[in-house]
Amino acid sequence: MPRPATTDPTAEPAAPEGADSTRERIVAAATDEFARHGIAGARVDRIAKRARTSKERVYAYFRGKEALYGHVAAKELTELAEATRMDPADLPGYAGCLFDHFTARPDHHRLITWGRLELADSAVADTGTDPTRAAIARKLDQLRQAQQAGQLDPAWDPVHVLALVNQIATTWAAQPEMGAAAAEQAADTSTAARREAVVAAVERLFPRVKRGRAG
Repeated sequence: MPRPATTDPTAEPAAPEGADSTRERIVAAATDEFARHGIAGARVDRIAKRARTSKERVYAYFRGKEALYGHVAAKELTELAEATRMDPADLPGYAGCLFDHFTARPDHHRLITWGRLELADSAVADTGTDPTRAAIARKLDQLRQAQQAGQLDPAWDPVHVLALVNQIATTWAAQPEMGAAAAEQAADTSTAARREAVVAAVERLFPRVKRGRAG
């Protein structure tokens, strides 16, 4: 089961559950630590304490804090790619899927954002795998194929399509202050209304393909 979203970023998190090895406990503890404090603010001694191990053991598995972050980020980004597979004929649905993921996992968005702010673009690639670039390349190929099949306006550059859809879908995750304002001042204060706005915006730009009935 996915970890529940953390609602209070200042609260002390519970010890990692479901980790049956020292290395897994370290990764689980580091995931929460980096999401809360970023890379510069994360402390290996806190990670070791929550993982019920020593700093020396952490460094035995990972050569440094950035290497540990790179491993955690690669794992999280792989999970994101698996949880939000894109149907190029239904980009509004894809945007809704991204919205759902980051609504349920605000810690995931924070963790990724810290890396963008603090590390070079190649930081995750240093771990030997780069799920972000692989996922982007795969989705761009899907969009090009959709254009060739007449399912997507060929006037759009696929890179622009993907960037815009991703940006719209993560609008609320990237702007928690706007989420707080919407929860108080929007005509409809529900999360469902914010999701509907995301899907509707993408639908205006990239309408979903109406599939004809067989026969």
